[in-house]
Amino acid sequence: MKRSLTLALLIGTAAFGGRLATTALAGGAGPTPPATATLRADGTVVTTGLRLGGQNVTLPAQCVGLTNQTARVVCAANAFLATLSAEQRARVLLPASKANAARWSNLPVAIVPRNGVALGTLNPTQLAAALAVVKTVTGSAVDEGYDEVLQLRLADDVLNISGNTNGVGGGGAPPGPPPNGAPAGGTPPGGAPGGSPPTGGFPAGGLTGNDYGSGLYSLAFLGTPSTTGTWQLQFGGHHLAVNTTFRAGQVVGATPKFTGVEPRVWTANGKTYAPLRTEHDTMAAMLAGLNGKQLAAARLSQTFSDVLLGPGKDGQFPATKAGVRVGTLGAAQRARVLAAIRPWVQDADDATAARLLAVYGQELNDTYIAYSGNPTLTKNADYVRIDGPSVWIEFACQNGVVYRSQIHYHTIWRDHTRDYGGEYSF
Repeated sequence: MKRSLTLALLIGTAAFGGRLATTALAGGAGPTPPATATLRADGTVVTTGLRLGGQNVTLPAQCVGLTNQTARVVCAANAFLATLSAEQRARVLLPASKANAARWSNLPVAIVPRNGVALGTLNPTQLAAALAVVKTVTGSAVDEGYDEVLQLRLADDVLNISGNTNGVGGGGAPPGPPPNGAPAGGTPPGGAPGGSPPTGGFPAGGLTGNDYGSGLYSLAFLGTPSTTGTWQLQFGGHHLAVNTTFRAGQVVGATPKFTGVEPRVWTANGKTYAPLRTEHDTMAAMLAGLNGKQLAAARLSQTFSDVLLGPGKDGQFPATKAGVRVGTLGAAQRARVLAAIRPWVQDADDATAARLLAVYGQELNDTYIAYSGNPTLTKNADYVRIDGPSVWIEFACQNGVVYRSQIHYHTIWRDHTRDYGGEYSF
């Protein structure tokens, strides 16, 4: 996967760092010095010249008074579409089909192009309107939902200035086989969405490159945004896939939802980011709450180097549930399971998250937890799963691709009956 950058990126001599002159960062950040990234002994990547953008986007004025969640999303979507050219609208508005719905991945967009228009091709007005849509369809909890979206995009900027897929920081095992959903080899026709990344400095949408960058995340609507019909909002890029389905004015599916992160911890503009730390910590706490007999019963015989039900694995839930049934656990242990589910569900808008958490809580007794590897989830191939009548969540540790001396995380949230709103059979 070694490919040359196709943006104004000047690889410097600083350890682990690329240097790049910027004119703007996502969300309207102003000029910054050349960006660098340095791996600290404690595993934190310290960056200069990067900052988190997009926090201050707001819902369009005409949408603020709407009380129905779907009505707000549709209003924001129409406001975004109004800023686009005819060619851009054609990229965003796509047919609602099984093939388009399933066209998401956790791989760089040069390997698997995404539906929609890339943020890096948008001007500042269009970018703010696009992010307002994403903010409206995601949750408001701190470090979840919209916060998490922004941080995962920023993580890709860290990878961009860290040498891209050439990798940095020796040690550790080299990357294994391509994750679920990877093609056998080569790059599909069509290249990155939105055409070649702009040159001459960062576009409003953020860093762009063949492999990583916040500007390579794309937004698409499968079907026409409506409070009466059925349509899907799709947003994502490397390490993020948001798929939210609407029907008759309601959110009927908030999954599949893929999240991943590399590096796991970094600093930017004086702040430390670790967007999947809560997901890791609650899963590890759930396993730590089991006694020895329960841990033995929960252990899987298989080894998982990635999530089982990632991209391209729609509908392939195991026929038999494995591990420990939550209904056999004590009250405190059951509470830890629900706490482990919560960070994923809170990525959906707040009303949808509350509704789904109630469903998953009611189904908790018939939910199973299972793991393989190390239950502290600190090494390559450490893995944990929650499998209920509805909920399916996986968390996998994998060798780093850029920061090869570290592990990074892949996670998937699915729903046995609500993926893509139940619109398709697989």
